[in-house]
Amino acid sequence: MLIAGNWKMHKGPEETAHFCRRLREHARPSDVDVVVCPPSVSLATAVQVLAGTDVAVAAQNVHWDDEGAFTGEVSAPMLRELGVYGAIVGHSERRQHFGETDESVARRARAALEAGLSVIACVGESGAAREAGETEDVLRRQVSVLERDENLVVAYEPVWAIGTGKTATPELAQEAHAFIKTLLDVPVLYGGSVKPDNAAELLGQPDVDGALVGGASLEVDSFLAICRAATRS
Repeated sequence: MLIAGNWKMHKGPEETAHFCRRLREHARPSDVDVVVCPPSVSLATAVQVLAGTDVAVAAQNVHWDDEGAFTGEVSAPMLRELGVYGAIVGHSERRQHFGETDESVARRARAALEAGLSVIACVGESGAAREAGETEDVLRRQVSVLERDENLVVAYEPVWAIGTGKTATPELAQEAHAFIKTLLDVPVLYGGSVKPDNAAELLGQPDVDGALVGGASLEVDSFLAICRAATRS
């Protein structure tokens, strides 16, 4: 079971250090893998404070080239040098606001995996696509560009549940996860307004292998509660 906290554009280095110090104070069950994903400016701080623990640090994005004229981007070798464990690619906010495509997601994932990073590749349908009965078509297209790798996991994040407070029912999540696994044999996380009060039921579904947590990962107590829910699932 993997629980990853995507902090998005929250927590500079000082706040990151405070969060990570509190996180390392709490003993965690060994059967849950925990990852925090701070903004780029806070990655080094998180790696330093969490050194010697089992909590891994991942980036929120990664470029497909090792270096070059790509202002604002960060490469896989740079992340490896920092001691970063992995990276998220293809988050719905990257697709929506920054022109991310299935092809660019595939290039980012491939480069990160080849560099030895673990990858959380995000897929998911919009509300309009779900209402039109196109969920499987969207997932099939997005997953088709990814290749199985032992360091790859997929995160199913229904776009209509990102930052909206809406959550897919456990049954809807299970259905989507089971379908994704017919396309690609990798673990699948659920992402979409995961909170302490719904985590256990979502994580208890047979094809849900963990969670990519957004807003609820910004508070230590909330994040730990979700980690504890994972141990009971």
